[in-house]
Amino acid sequence: MEIFEFLSYGFAQRALLAGSFIAVLCSVLGVFLVLKRLSLIGDGLGHVTFGAVALSLLLKAHPLYVSIPLVMLSSLGILRLTKRARIHGDAAVGVVSSLGIAIGILLASTAEGFNIDLFGYLFGNILSISRQEVIISMVLSVAVLFTVLFFYYDLFSITFDEDSAKASGVKTDRINTILILLTALTVVLAMRVVGIMLVSALLILPAVTSMQIARGFKATMAVAVVSSLLSVIGGIFISFEFDLPTGATIVIMNFLLLISALAYRRLRGKLQE
Repeated sequence: MEIFEFLSYGFAQRALLAGSFIAVLCSVLGVFLVLKRLSLIGDGLGHVTFGAVALSLLLKAHPLYVSIPLVMLSSLGILRLTKRARIHGDAAVGVVSSLGIAIGILLASTAEGFNIDLFGYLFGNILSISRQEVIISMVLSVAVLFTVLFFYYDLFSITFDEDSAKASGVKTDRINTILILLTALTVVLAMRVVGIMLVSALLILPAVTSMQIARGFKATMAVAVVSSLLSVIGGIFISFEFDLPTGATIVIMNFLLLISALAYRRLRGKLQE
């Protein structure tokens, strides 16, 4: 099928539009999370999203309307566990994500009839994204990106040295809360692109790829955005052309870009010797 024929389909236009916005969103937030060593929080919140989607399907409600508030509340629960119960961040993520996936499995096993729909959310299917979901994804993506832009310097400060940021007057608790809430919202939006099981890849891989070749924070963010867009747009075209699962294809594209970046860095190092 020719590229122009593919682009003439409504589902392809919706997938490319929503996928591009979410790709930019994930790559920008991913740089903060990877540098702050919070990479696995995306995976943990993805497990919570599984429980939230199962609940929404049981209630016959739209998954986004149920998942967004529940996952955001869960992210605040992780913060509260870290501070009040003196549990390390990775353990707090593990506690909340285990609870989320356990609830999801219980709901899926006790209720029949929606397991096929749940499977679609587990592994993603952006080619079936609706017009309503495209609009929601675009509006929320723009809102998150404006929030990141507004708090850019505070987020930058706590990413590299939280103690120094606090000493210089940055309200670190508030900024950490904003960062984790934005991450929760991003995870829910990204589940339609690559699926709940692979959502953390969209946050981590573009950021890690850009760190292999970019110098400076803004350059790292820019390369991560380009890498994420290439993987999502390329993944959508390849998956449609060869009838492959879109989410998995996008993740493989991200991995290939990471391998290319590692090879480029190695070659550059040898040339500089």
